[in-house]
Amino acid sequence: MLKIGLIGCGFMGSMHANCYQNIEGVQVTAVADLRREKAEQLAALSGAEIYETGMALIENADVDAIDICLPTYLHAEHALLAMKKVKYLFIEKPVALTLEEGKALIEAAEANGVNVQVGQVIRFWDEYVELAKIVRAGTYGKVIHANFRRLSPVPGWGWEDWLLDARRSGGAGQDLHIHDIDYVLSVFGVPLSFSSAKNTLGNTNDYVCTLMNYPDFVVSVEGTWGLPESYPFTATFRVAFEKATVENAGAGLMCYDKNGAHEIKIEKKLLDGDGYTGGNISDLGGYYNELFYFCDRAARGERIERATLPDAVGSLDFVLREINQ
Repeated sequence: MLKIGLIGCGFMGSMHANCYQNIEGVQVTAVADLRREKAEQLAALSGAEIYETGMALIENADVDAIDICLPTYLHAEHALLAMKKVKYLFIEKPVALTLEEGKALIEAAEANGVNVQVGQVIRFWDEYVELAKIVRAGTYGKVIHANFRRLSPVPGWGWEDWLLDARRSGGAGQDLHIHDIDYVLSVFGVPLSFSSAKNTLGNTNDYVCTLMNYPDFVVSVEGTWGLPESYPFTATFRVAFEKATVENAGAGLMCYDKNGAHEIKIEKKLLDGDGYTGGNISDLGGYYNELFYFCDRAARGERIERATLPDAVGSLDFVLREINQ
């Protein structure tokens, strides 16, 4: 049995707890949150022991792996201590608030021989996984241009509204837009150049739009959480190839070519549990996929090779350069 210590029992922690419930041979045996009622809710799922703080869990819990689902500004200090406790560590995205923290995490992981996976979940989301396969296989020829969008209402579900304070979250650029930037970098690589437009009024950093220039195609990436509460969360992509266009939007994952329009079928695992309903997530799928991978690697004692710590720090570096351009 792989024993998980889960630190942070809010929006993302609840998602993760429900995913672990669906993974055979895995059990959350310890949880920590300053809000006792949140910790009790997740502890009830698996009979986990409750700790008042993440630091107390790291120091005292009998666990094989630790999962940090705390606000971004708390990631680094907890991760650095956790690296002295376990050899497998999961850190929610963005991996850290600053590039200096990210580099310190890489150094500590190497020094302590710790395998770290970061919650860049889009790399594991079924539709995005399928798109990556299509791009790499050259199924429809070369990429001509691509667009990725992630649009959200104001994220009012964070503990003490930490998400709305860019000094603690990095704003929409680091917390939301980084999903698509990380994915684009993983599939297409680092662009030759880029230019960004963003809204940095006040301390919200709630809008970023970037044009990434590659040798023979362009990619535009737009992200915002500055929309009204009534606006539905939307995550889409459209990639134009030489022989077809692949789009993931309201009609599902579709291919449009000379023969017409057809849906690209993807089999999805049916999962128990709804997770936390106060956020912008419609299902557990991508979260299950990434945590299944993490747990499988930890159980086998194998190296983490997807959504790695250096990958995440590289994506953080790129987003910070966008914001500060």
